[in-house]
Amino acid sequence: MNTPRITPPQRLTDRKRLAILTAAAEQFRSLGFEASSMDKIAANAGVSKRTVYNHFPSKDELFAETLVALFERSAAGLDLPYRSDASLRAQLTELMTIKVRAMADQDFLDLARVAIAEAMHQPERVGAIVTRLGEREEGVTRWIRAALADGKLKECDPVFAATLLQGQVKAMAFWPQVTMGAPPLAQELHGAVVDAAVSMFLSYFAQAKHAA
Repeated sequence: MNTPRITPPQRLTDRKRLAILTAAAEQFRSLGFEASSMDKIAANAGVSKRTVYNHFPSKDELFAETLVALFERSAAGLDLPYRSDASLRAQLTELMTIKVRAMADQDFLDLARVAIAEAMHQPERVGAIVTRLGEREEGVTRWIRAALADGKLKECDPVFAATLLQGQVKAMAFWPQVTMGAPPLAQELHGAVVDAAVSMFLSYFAQAKHAA
């Protein structure tokens, strides 16, 4: 996945927490929630089981933190500042290209599949996670809010507009892969999917002189 370079934590406790989250993500991704165990995660992280529980009181809490960390990593690249001196198309194309590349990562798709399966079988387990993620305004929404303030877009709900835009991309690069086991979207199709999504968005939401 194309993610920003992360500086390793300096404190020992932070390094251990990162190791636990990394080991948990790998185990949840490969085994699913039910088959994963705190003992195995501790062993793979190179820490004691007690250390795992000191950071995460339960497997449910560790699962939640793993998914939140996944979301934050995949969303980090989308935090591009709005530029009033650049075309809407160029900026949106960059944002959606980053989105497609992130969703093409097999580890990301595998863990998302586990999360969706848990949401279907144990909705209460994932409901709180969805609420937490919903409290974060992600980068595309912020970009749209800034473009609105700059008078480049028609009046709209930024969250609604961002959901529609990203939904166009997910229809090809996320949902078939997660729900039907389709392979990641072929590299040669990335540009066409992004261009179609951006064009549809601009044709509906952009002020006339900025829709090109």
